[in-house]
Amino acid sequence: MKRILFISLIVLLALATGVAMAAKGYPKRNITDVVVWGAGGGTDTCNRIIMAEMANILGVNINVINKTGGVAGSVGMSHAYGQPHDGYTLCGLSESNVTAGVQGGWDKKFDVWDTFIVGGSPDVISVTPDTPYQNLTDLIEAAKKNPGSIKASASGAGSIHHLNLLAVENGSGADFNFIPYKGSQPAQNAAMTGEVSVVVTSLAEQQQLLRGGKLRALGMLIPTSFEVEGLGTIPSSFDAYPGLSKYLPISQAIGFAVPADAPAEAKSVLVDAFKKAMATEKVKTWAKENYYLLSGKTGAESKAEFDALESNFAWTLWELKAATVDPATLGIPKP
Repeated sequence: MKRILFISLIVLLALATGVAMAAKGYPKRNITDVVVWGAGGGTDTCNRIIMAEMANILGVNINVINKTGGVAGSVGMSHAYGQPHDGYTLCGLSESNVTAGVQGGWDKKFDVWDTFIVGGSPDVISVTPDTPYQNLTDLIEAAKKNPGSIKASASGAGSIHHLNLLAVENGSGADFNFIPYKGSQPAQNAAMTGEVSVVVTSLAEQQQLLRGGKLRALGMLIPTSFEVEGLGTIPSSFDAYPGLSKYLPISQAIGFAVPADAPAEAKSVLVDAFKKAMATEKVKTWAKENYYLLSGKTGAESKAEFDALESNFAWTLWELKAATVDPATLGIPKP
């Protein structure tokens, strides 16, 4: 008799759980977030932080996996986009993915995604400590006096850091000898080995080198100064060169996306969970400790930011002859 009652109880609990899940709506099962960049990188870390908080809010697990390779994250994007557009597969990405189309790895305009921007770390222009440049004015005026004489690295051609370096040149009249590298880490390593004397990468990427005295920060490439623990205040480059405001800021946009044609209910639930997750102390603390400026943009705001990034990045690559596909054929307007 006890065995029958026990079995009946199990059946009733299973039925109740099934009814509850059926009544719940989206999400009824676990979600997968496909990060297009490698484990441990900025996009990966950012996604793992925000997904952990969103999972708590949604009441399901969000499994973060990495699918790297291709051009500008095209393997991961293609995998995520190739799954059912039901809201159960997200794509962890960054601003750099907008170049996948013009580099031949992606045959769509970026607006096939609805994006969620967590934020990004602002870029900083720094020099090696053996240089005579004590402030940004020293560096810029030297680069104007002897065009092309100062070697600068900012990762690959067409990257956000390269675009920031170009913006510094256009806004100040400086002329650097740009040396491209395959990413921020190699670009910074080039400064350590004396191959270049100027580096433009994010503050999050440079912070340990700045603290260790391996680099000297001259200016943030955003309109405001930035307080860094143990280093003090890094001034805004706009203070010395107001003309930069015509070209800057060009900021990182790290976050995730869902196919734009996913169900409206799923996207609405994701937006709500994302906003709540962004407001948690865990996310705020992580951002502060890692020098990230939080965004929280979704919907039309996020789309406008990615549209601008895609236009800027794609056409810059095309003009530098570093793109294989004409942006116009993808419907990408000129900036």
